[in-house]
Amino acid sequence: MLKKIVKSYDYTLIIAIILLCAFGLVMIYSASMAYAVQRYQVKPDFFYQRQKIFLLFFAVIFLITALVPYKIMNFTKWFQAPMVIASIVSLLGLFVFGQVKNNAQSWYQIGSFLLQPSEFVKLGVIIYLASVYAKKQPYINQFNKGVLPPLVYLFIVCAMIAAQPDFGTAVIIAAIACTIIIASGMNLKTISKLALMVLIVALPLILVSWGKLFSPEQMSRFEVMGNPFDEKYVKDAGFHLANSFIAIGSGGVNGLGLGKSIQKLGYLPESHTDFIMAIIAEELGIWGVGFVILLLSYIVLRGIHIGMKCKDPFGSLLAFGISSMIGIQSFINLAGVSGVIPLTGVPLPFISYGGSSLLMLAGATGILVNVSMFVKYESKYKNKQGQTDKKLKTEDGKVYYL
Repeated sequence: MLKKIVKSYDYTLIIAIILLCAFGLVMIYSASMAYAVQRYQVKPDFFYQRQKIFLLFFAVIFLITALVPYKIMNFTKWFQAPMVIASIVSLLGLFVFGQVKNNAQSWYQIGSFLLQPSEFVKLGVIIYLASVYAKKQPYINQFNKGVLPPLVYLFIVCAMIAAQPDFGTAVIIAAIACTIIIASGMNLKTISKLALMVLIVALPLILVSWGKLFSPEQMSRFEVMGNPFDEKYVKDAGFHLANSFIAIGSGGVNGLGLGKSIQKLGYLPESHTDFIMAIIAEELGIWGVGFVILLLSYIVLRGIHIGMKCKDPFGSLLAFGISSMIGIQSFINLAGVSGVIPLTGVPLPFISYGGSSLLMLAGATGILVNVSMFVKYESKYKNKQGQTDKKLKTEDGKVYYL
């Protein structure tokens, strides 16, 4: 049996994750050398060495979540209730003990490291919504009973994150939730009713609190999108984006060569975090950018495929939620760096420097690999042995397997 389980793991997915992490480590070293010396007066490999530590923890968390059956997370009493409480308490604690970075009080200082709880809340929301909506399959279209209750937790979490203020992360979590809701099996009538209700509630709140919802710095990001080189913005609000454009344009097709970026030498702030793709474009050209986008796309599309193949509603929604999280976060980072949308400070998955994001991705992708393993194992071995899955019929006549 163990041999069959080992054979059932999706090794192409694992290899894609490893390649992205390794490539990210190389680019962090290249992008952060000058920044480490100029800004922090530390050794050139400071961020590289710290990222290696994060990757060691990544490997441990990934192995645990990839090996331990994902279905144990579907037990509300001992897993989900503490997870929900811990996420709310950790977000509330930021308003008292949180450290301010980039104008947002989103971090806990633990020794020399910073921990961002909202990153882990992303995964918590995916697990919670996947579990709840999987259990509600028989009455998923009963609005008051099947749709609304889980959204109370989602609203509380998004409101607390937006109040830090970290509007970008709040939007990402809301977008992930939308993906899970759409994939949960609700019919179009129920989804339309939910969308209308959100619009009626959210639109007045946004209009009333527009001035407080975005800080002046965040508002300036909308203004500079069209032309960051304008004299009014280029030395202030448009500085990051203008230098990102210069880095991308300088790279051209083939790039200047690994380690030969000019913009990382004090011109482009956060070159190893939010703007690491600009450095990749400058040093490795379209080939480096294409390599990253290809691997990220593979992980996202593979996750969607796993969700479609999985017969277990909980596993299916987990796969959809995790793949959408990686896809949404990648799009927001790439679109921000290229000026398609306002900058949000969202890291590029697997590539950008940062422990909180990387450790969360370790748990998320480990779960995705675990779901994939069960899908392949059950389809290839379990069903061949004549074992049948328990069927669950919904009110619409749809059949799910447990």
